[in-house]
Amino acid sequence: MYKTAVIGERDSIYGYAALGMDIYPVKDAQEGEKTLKALAEGDYAVIFITEALQAKVSDTIDHYVNEDLPAIIPIPGVSGNTGMGMRNVKKSVERAVGSDIIFNN
Repeated sequence: MYKTAVIGERDSIYGYAALGMDIYPVKDAQEGEKTLKALAEGDYAVIFITEALQAKVSDTIDHYVNEDLPAIIPIPGVSGNTGMGMRNVKKSVERAVGSDIIFNN
């Protein structure tokens, strides 16, 4: 059975444990890359990653973009929303549909 993980800064992800998700707090980009690779090679179908950490490990994430699993989904951290998640959704929709059908107001 596949599992769901959350990776990022401790203060940003701690609450997800109450939802039954496995949390993996990391302190820096190097630890984040190592943890992300381990989770992606494991039994995790969905990995939520804080936007701040995503920006630091984007090369590692790019390796998994065309893979069926895991789905790596950015979430806002305690520092707020950077808009990275919405940009990724727009990019994925544009790739699937062939044009940008999500408009920003």
